[in-house]
Amino acid sequence: MNKWTGALQIAAVYVGTVIGAGFATGKEIVEFFTQYGLYGLVSILIAGYLFIFFGMKVMIKSIDIQAASFMDLNNDLFGQHLGKVMNIFMTLMLVGVCGVMLSGAEALFSEQLGWDRAFGSVMTIILCLAVLWGGVKGLFAVNTFVVPILILFNFLLMFHSLSDPSLWVNLLYVPDFSNVWKSIGSAFSYAAFNLTLAQAVLVPIATEINDKTMIKLGGFIGGLLLTIILISSHIILSTLPNLLAYDIPMATIVKNSISGIYFIYLFIIYGEIFTSLIGNMYGIERQISYFVHFKQIWIHIVVIFVVYMIGRMEYGQLLGLLYPLFGYISLIFLLLLWIKPLIEKK
Repeated sequence: MNKWTGALQIAAVYVGTVIGAGFATGKEIVEFFTQYGLYGLVSILIAGYLFIFFGMKVMIKSIDIQAASFMDLNNDLFGQHLGKVMNIFMTLMLVGVCGVMLSGAEALFSEQLGWDRAFGSVMTIILCLAVLWGGVKGLFAVNTFVVPILILFNFLLMFHSLSDPSLWVNLLYVPDFSNVWKSIGSAFSYAAFNLTLAQAVLVPIATEINDKTMIKLGGFIGGLLLTIILISSHIILSTLPNLLAYDIPMATIVKNSISGIYFIYLFIIYGEIFTSLIGNMYGIERQISYFVHFKQIWIHIVVIFVVYMIGRMEYGQLLGLLYPLFGYISLIFLLLLWIKPLIEKK
């Protein structure tokens, strides 16, 4: 595989896994960044650096220890006993986030199109199972198609937002100084949460490719693209009043400002929810297959059922509850990933 082609595919999977229901809809960016105004922009830059640095580090470490799944990586970082606890937590976290993805797909159909929530669930589940049976090739194919389209439309929306008179007022708004630490905490918890989840996909892909030069380049491009998309989304969302009132603020902005591409953008949002869902489902399947030796189809069906039950909760509440909680717990993972090589060198 050509170095640049492989690196771009890795970057697309990295971006596609991180950009899930909360990111694509804008809800996650509002919760972690945009509500803090100018502080939010600074925290995005911090999160972007963490995505680049630790994204490469996760994949390089995976090649060094030839990790077959995130279970092997966690066992190496935490030790055999604590590693088991972290692996259980990771699996539960992946299942919980998949529930958020499915709930986000339902919210897209019900809030924006007025369709029945059940239709969104059933269609998403069928498509998810179809792609998962294709394995890594299915992951590469879907992400390589969806991610460039999302970036293109994000830039289109950002340039359109620059003419909005309320943009600069909201973008340069400086909240009370007490929010500085909240926004910095958001940057670290957001990056930690997403990197902890992304390892479910990045670890097996890195080991399978087994090329550090390609992996480093892919991690750098992926982290940089995530930073650029975060900044552009933050600019777009800064034009919307009452940010916290919407479950899918990005779709609301498109509907109000560029209605001609509204349905196309809904398709893009759905595509990003879908790519993240299949990425996380792939990681769950790889983990569970270590302990039970059933056919993939049965593992996927059982997990989908559990995910469906979690997704019965309202999307906004589910995201607001699970994401910050998982984020702060995931900081332990980032800390160990950073300090363990330093300890081993001594």
